[in-house]
Amino acid sequence: MRDGRVTIIDVGLKAGVSKSTVSLVLAGSPLVADSTRARVSKAMSELGYVYNRGAATLRGGKADVLGMVINDLSNPFFVELAIGIEQTCQNGAFVPFLANCSENPSRQLQVIRSMLEHGAAGLVISPSVGSTVAELKPLLADIPTVQVMRRLPGLRASLVSPENREGARKATRRLAQLGHTRIAFVGGTASMIVREERVAGYVQALEESGLKVDPKLIMESPITYSGGRQAVPRLVRPRGWATAALCFNDVVAIGLMNALVEAGLRPGADFAVIGFDDIIEAQHTTPGLTSVAVHGRDVGARAAQMLMQQIASGDWTAQTVLLPTTLVVRESCGGKSIESEDSET
Repeated sequence: MRDGRVTIIDVGLKAGVSKSTVSLVLAGSPLVADSTRARVSKAMSELGYVYNRGAATLRGGKADVLGMVINDLSNPFFVELAIGIEQTCQNGAFVPFLANCSENPSRQLQVIRSMLEHGAAGLVISPSVGSTVAELKPLLADIPTVQVMRRLPGLRASLVSPENREGARKATRRLAQLGHTRIAFVGGTASMIVREERVAGYVQALEESGLKVDPKLIMESPITYSGGRQAVPRLVRPRGWATAALCFNDVVAIGLMNALVEAGLRPGADFAVIGFDDIIEAQHTTPGLTSVAVHGRDVGARAAQMLMQQIASGDWTAQTVLLPTTLVVRESCGGKSIESEDSET
C-alpha cells in the first residue's frame, strides 16, 4: 500500500489471485468463478478498497460532484438541511449527489461506496444511528468529509452542529421558570452523542434551577412521531408524575402532543412540551410547538461551504463549528406565542 492507498495489487495479494483477476471481478466479468469472486470481495472489504469508476474519465482532474449522505429524509428537519447543502453546492458550481439512508448503517455504507466509485470530490454525512467508526474510517480515509448534526468520535472528519447543550439548557430553564418541577427528557437512545449533549444541557438547567435530576424522567424512545406517542403512558401514569417534557426533536414532540390529546390532556395547559429543531410543522400544530430553533438550511449551507473550502485548499484538517440556537416560544409550553429568546430571563 503506497501512501496508505489500497491498490488492486494489494487486493490480489490478500485474496491470493493476480491483479488481472481482481480487474475482472471489478468489471463484473462472468469468467471469474463465484468462489474467487467472493474471496476478492472479502479482501476488498477487509482492506477498505474502493473502486473509483470515475478515475478513467477524470484523468487527474477534479470531480464536480459532492455526496450528501443523509440519515433520514422522512424527518422534515433533514429535508431543510439537504436543501441548504444543495443550494450552496450549486452556488459553488458543484453537483450534489443525494442519498437517504433511512437510519440504516448498511445502506449508508453502500451509498458511500457508490459515491466514491463515481468520483465524488467530497462528502457531507449525517451518520445513521448505529454507525461505527470501524466501518466508516477505511472508506473515508482518502476523501474530505464533513459530518453534519451528528458526529462519530475518532472519525477523521470536520463537524458542523448546533450548540446542543446550550439549546437544551435554555429550553429546560424556560420550563423551570414556568414553575415545573417534574420535567422529563424524551427521545433518542443513550448511544447517540447528540442526545448525550442535549441531556447534559437539560441536567445543567435542572441543577441551576435547584431541581432534582430523576433518571426515570430521562426516557429513551425512537426519534420518530411514534416514539413521542410511546412515551406518553410513562409520563402521565400516574397522572402528575411529570408535568413537562423537553423532546429530542420536534418530530418526537409532535407525536407526544398528539398522544396527550388522545389521553384527554391539553398540551400547553395540562402538560408543557418543547421540541428541538423548529421545523416548519412546529408553527402549524395546535397549539403551536415551542422549539429550539436550529435553522437547518444554515447548518447545511455551512457544512457545504466548509467542504468546498477543504477541497479547494487540499487541507482536510478536522474543524468543529457549533452554530447558535434560538428558543422560539409558542403555546405548547404555556408561554407567550411567537417569542424568540436568546438571553436569560
